[in-house]
Amino acid sequence: MRREASEADSHFIVFAMSKPPIPKPTESELEILQVLWQHGPSTVRFVNDELSRRRDVGYTTTLKLLQLMLEKGLVLRADDSKTHVYAAVREEETQGLLLDRFVESTFGGSAMKLVLQALGNRRTSREELAQIRRLLNDIEIQNDTASSSTPDAP
Repeated sequence: MRREASEADSHFIVFAMSKPPIPKPTESELEILQVLWQHGPSTVRFVNDELSRRRDVGYTTTLKLLQLMLEKGLVLRADDSKTHVYAAVREEETQGLLLDRFVESTFGGSAMKLVLQALGNRRTSREELAQIRRLLNDIEIQNDTASSSTPDAP
């Protein structure tokens, strides 16, 4: 499959092709994605400095990982200045995929088991419980709306 690079309005290099499935990031790639999700588009130096706060990592290692992540489609790169700036792509989709894999492999696909485990193993504040109730109410309303808008099957 041949990918042709084109420059987007945001100055990040993107590849002209249909959205490929998200590759599963390695642990090191996930660390880099977390930095980019938290801080937004960043230079290799900034990403490396953030990673170095947690563990010893060399600049060239961070650079190589970001280059590999660019090839995999996990990040975009802006080449419009002397320093390259990288940005994470598809944050929610990547996080959703990782969560789906985790729930499937750890809890047999049961979201209920995940929630029970999460809430049962630590003290949950009143504020968190209120947010969870609001979220559950919103989901229930969405489900009711979706089921009432679909015609009954004969």
